[in-house]
Amino acid sequence: MVAQFATVLASDMGQYYTPKEISDVMARILTFGREEAERFTIYDPTVGSGSLLLTTASYLKNSHKRGMIKYFGQEKDATPYRLSRMNLMMHGVEYNDININHADTLESDWPDGVVDGKDNPRMFDAVMANPPYSAHWNNKDREDDQRWREYGVAPKTKGDYAFLLHCLYHLEDKGRMAIILPHGVLFRGAAEGRIRKALLERHQIEAVIGFPDKLFLNTSIPVCVLILRKNRVESDVLFIDASKDFEKLKNQNHLRPDDVEKIVDTVIKRKEIEKYSHIATLDEIKENDYNLNIPRYVDTFEEEEPIDIVALSKEMVTLNSEIETAESDFLSLLDELAITPDSKDLIEATKAVFR
Repeated sequence: MVAQFATVLASDMGQYYTPKEISDVMARILTFGREEAERFTIYDPTVGSGSLLLTTASYLKNSHKRGMIKYFGQEKDATPYRLSRMNLMMHGVEYNDININHADTLESDWPDGVVDGKDNPRMFDAVMANPPYSAHWNNKDREDDQRWREYGVAPKTKGDYAFLLHCLYHLEDKGRMAIILPHGVLFRGAAEGRIRKALLERHQIEAVIGFPDKLFLNTSIPVCVLILRKNRVESDVLFIDASKDFEKLKNQNHLRPDDVEKIVDTVIKRKEIEKYSHIATLDEIKENDYNLNIPRYVDTFEEEEPIDIVALSKEMVTLNSEIETAESDFLSLLDELAITPDSKDLIEATKAVFR
């Protein structure tokens, strides 16, 4: 009931409520290999209704134990801020394990960040986010902000990388993060291109997953999910084009359980599947000028079957013969009709068409 209420509320407020299937994909990847962790911290800096936090926790075996999982989130709008706290409590999360702050994430680095002039950010085992896409933000005089200083500042009309770098900044060295963003972050240039290059040179982008369009309540645009880790040794990037695998409903598309399973299995096992996924080396990405647009790496083109000219010619001869027979039969029927003053002109005109 709370989830349904959150969905309607998010739609009414123009926020992007995260479909359960995408949440499951993110949660399973974020918790893989750590499902039985005794202690786990999760953080969503654009927490909304808290659904991403709850979905992530649901894949941890100790989520029902008090104090085992700490839930952190921040939300600038008052209504979803209150909703997220209520949602967590109604799902049985202990009050002392809930840490939700009411503030603008890009304006106010939380939790912790710079304390008494020293950089002291709180780090988390898993960070997940579905921020507002290409949001306008105040990027003036942000070059020295610890979150962006080593990568660059996102454009003021597109805050996507500002959110991504905030998430990465608060990620534990052995943790994983997943963020939902518009496809533009994969190929836009200028400041975003420089940030993307820095992330790739540091080997921090692990996977790029492209989803079908019309998955969300109030936007039809397709989105992608970026999976990142801070200290990867490998420099390659896994690309997945999952845009063709879905069930079409009346007004929306929907990921089926098999679609979710395929995505997660491909990421976890880093599998290459023809016309679905590809592992690109850093050299390959450099050749593409650090452009991460998925079609550059996953070729989904389907070749048309070759046309059998001989069979087609035979079919055309047969069809022409059938047409001639049908016309002849039709004219014979016209000849058998009784001609009256009213029908004479019509019958003669019809015969003229077929002669």
